[in-house]
Amino acid sequence: MATERAFLDVESSVLGRRWTGPGAEAERMGAAITRALGAPEIIGRVLALRGVTPEGAAAHLDPTLKTLLPDPSTLRDMDRAAARLVDAVARRQRIAIFGDYDVDGGSSTALLVCWLRDLGREATVYIPDRVDEGYGPNVEAMTALAGEHDLIVCVDCGTLSHEPVAAAVVAGADVMIADHHLAGETLPECAAVVNPNRHDDESGMGHLCAAGVVFLLLVAANRLLRARGAAQPDLMAALDLVALATIADVAPLIGVNRAFVRQGLKVMAGRARPGLRALADIAKLTAPPSAFHLGYLLGPRVNAGGRIGKADLGARLLSTLSAEEASGIAHELDRLNAERRRIEAEVLEAATLHVEARGADGPLVWAAAPGWHPGVVGIVAARLKERFDRPAVVIGVADGVGKGSARSVEGVDLGAAVAALAREGALLKGGGHRMAAGLTVAADGIEAAMAALGAKLAKAVGARPAARALRIDGAVAPGAATPDLVEMLERAGPFGQAARAPRFAIPAVRVAFAKRAGESHLRLTLQDPAGGRLDAIAFRAFEGPLGPFLDGTGGAPVHLAGRLEIDDWGGRRKAKLTVEDAAPAG
Repeated sequence: MATERAFLDVESSVLGRRWTGPGAEAERMGAAITRALGAPEIIGRVLALRGVTPEGAAAHLDPTLKTLLPDPSTLRDMDRAAARLVDAVARRQRIAIFGDYDVDGGSSTALLVCWLRDLGREATVYIPDRVDEGYGPNVEAMTALAGEHDLIVCVDCGTLSHEPVAAAVVAGADVMIADHHLAGETLPECAAVVNPNRHDDESGMGHLCAAGVVFLLLVAANRLLRARGAAQPDLMAALDLVALATIADVAPLIGVNRAFVRQGLKVMAGRARPGLRALADIAKLTAPPSAFHLGYLLGPRVNAGGRIGKADLGARLLSTLSAEEASGIAHELDRLNAERRRIEAEVLEAATLHVEARGADGPLVWAAAPGWHPGVVGIVAARLKERFDRPAVVIGVADGVGKGSARSVEGVDLGAAVAALAREGALLKGGGHRMAAGLTVAADGIEAAMAALGAKLAKAVGARPAARALRIDGAVAPGAATPDLVEMLERAGPFGQAARAPRFAIPAVRVAFAKRAGESHLRLTLQDPAGGRLDAIAFRAFEGPLGPFLDGTGGAPVHLAGRLEIDDWGGRRKAKLTVEDAAPAG
């Protein structure tokens, strides 16, 4: 079978990608969707490229909890967990929440804190320090909490924490877990383990982040309260937290996750939560929030506390009722985020040199060194993954132990491979999910462990196409890229993991203006032969060949590919292109 012609004849772009277009079948299906919806042609094509049928198009454009929310009881242990939580509230028992230090953990913790507060109950919040304690429950902290509390709820962690959970139970507390990370062959013995990724769970909800699991737990708890004739907290108002966690944790935007994000963005636009309002203001977010804003403006700032600051800042920000406290925490998180970017840049430069010296042709790229801050290794791994198109691991070494984070590429289940290595003894600890994982390894065993991980991933990585394809939804001229067009496209969202944002080619344009912004970004103004103009930005362009190419076109025509968004900066509303790739025209 003949290979379909490359879109705009771009066989190898500046970033070494082959551009592929919609194809004849997508065009036909898009036309059918357009007729069924009475919508613009471009909407039909975008939906068709995402597997939407004409029959399912209307429902896809309107994802609601009423139609997509599963029965919480389909998750294993859910009814036990909800009953234990409601019982603790009714008996006025002392409750502690042990959460993770990232956005998902902070959001999950805040969900529980706010729900309990609405019922007149307070909870103790414990978030472990990333450097001193690492991820998840530890024996010392759990034992101390058990001495002061009747129930400990572990959120976004705990599924692999057999010994710490057992220590808390021995010390006299009940423990329940609401998590989503891959489980081992056995589970901790406790009151309940609600996790759609435990081996015996048949709910089909493995795409939920931890906040999604906690939300379903609270739905089940509200159902019990209603059966008892008691008041129930308003869970719809909490969807802003679920949306933030779903996007920031890169959960697939399928099923109920689409409704979580779509409805959560509507809640967030109301600016009722002091913490998110303060964070949006400090990030200079003037437009109604989108999934992009959650992933690139708000999420990184919430994460900054757990990465290089105080671990509980995110949970405190998201749960506070005080505008004054929210403003103070938001400013601190913004400062920490700037510091995080500085540290990240230093580690990324060093890690890139390590990878290039070792060679990046195998199934895995990795780097390890003493002194690398554990709070940035995950971000650096993500950058290496993007640059080398391989699963990536970055490890910081201290006191003879390496603590690292790993990020995967589409089609390669990294979490399962890391968990298998931990079971086999090549790692001291390890686990995660398909696209991300964490690991702990003896310093003298790093080389062997990475070789073993590469061997486990080799088949899946080798099955991916040799030439990276960049899928294009269509071509748009600068003059046609308007705010109205962007708003129409947003109707097909939300976009994120497993729901790629529409990507368009801007063909045969000239770079009329180019100016470097910050360390590695590039601001552009594009102009076509008809005089149409479009502003653009290429983030981190000078970390690779994209920046030098765009900054040195000399007026020659180029094709650009990227994502359109609305820019409200300065009160003037216009479309802007976020550049992802480029190629010489012709």
